Amino acid sequence: MPAKIPLNKLPLDKTLLDKTPLNGVVSKTLPQRLWGNAYLLLSLTTLMWAGNAVASRLAVGQISPMALTSLRWVFVCAILPWLMRHELAAYWPVLKARWRYVVMTGAVGFTAFNALMYLAGYSTTAINIGILQGAIPIFVLVGAFVAHRTAIGPLQALGVFVTLLGVMVVASRGDYHVLTQFAFFPGDLLMILASFFYAGYTVAIHSRPVMPGLVFFTALAIVACLASLPLFGVEIALGHSYWPTPKGWLILAFVVIFPSLISQIFFLRAVELIGPGRAGVFVNLVPVFAPILAVFILGEQLALYHGLALALVLGGIFIAERLGKR
Repeated sequence: MPAKIPLNKLPLDKTLLDKTPLNGVVSKTLPQRLWGNAYLLLSLTTLMWAGNAVASRLAVGQISPMALTSLRWVFVCAILPWLMRHELAAYWPVLKARWRYVVMTGAVGFTAFNALMYLAGYSTTAINIGILQGAIPIFVLVGAFVAHRTAIGPLQALGVFVTLLGVMVVASRGDYHVLTQFAFFPGDLLMILASFFYAGYTVAIHSRPVMPGLVFFTALAIVACLASLPLFGVEIALGHSYWPTPKGWLILAFVVIFPSLISQIFFLRAVELIGPGRAGVFVNLVPVFAPILAVFILGEQLALYHGLALALVLGGIFIAERLGKR
């Protein structure tokens, strides 16, 4: 009878201890798979941006517009600059050399856009806010032509016209008397102006300083925080500001965590994965998600003119961005 060998002395086949699957592919954890899925990240990003439109309506009576605008960036700047302090220090010479550009871009794209959108929430619906945001890509196309003389082909021009028709349908609430009497709702006009501002920001960032996207975003967030403080001060001086209610604090927390921080990180990651061109197309989901959220969360009613306007806006974008580039 062969001698017994203690179990701890037995030679072990290394393959028994190797956790690598036989096919050589290491399985990823769920967070890793999500982090590598650009399309999921972009869908979540645009869902958060659409949620910002709903937040502008939820905030009415809960937190004043300039308080929401200012405190949003105050809390972002309480977190992000500290986390990015080494990167900011490394790129400070570049930022300093382009300080006028950085200040203008942050003030227009982050402060002015959000301040106008939160003001618009007092006199228009979240559905309208979302659909009007859908016109931003077309405003970008026009802005690129004005700023850089980027050529606009016939189909792109048609797309611009169709989208602008959709904007007019929203702004007029489907009533031609509003157009003939120029009796637009203030909130719709504010949102159109906000969209113009964001389009200008989008055109401007094509010539941004060479640095990681998160570093640039942090610099703009600091500018937005500083630029929003005078607006908050004016609101207080005029007696229009008020202390946030408990619901107002929850709305502020949502805006800080999701549209301000997580969505930006997701978007930057998606751009790394598939490039800015393909990632930018997903912005067109905002006017789709916003009305859906507005109906389910706010109980807003979709009207026939909303459907017509959404079809015109998305149709115009398709003509301009897809057919026009062939």
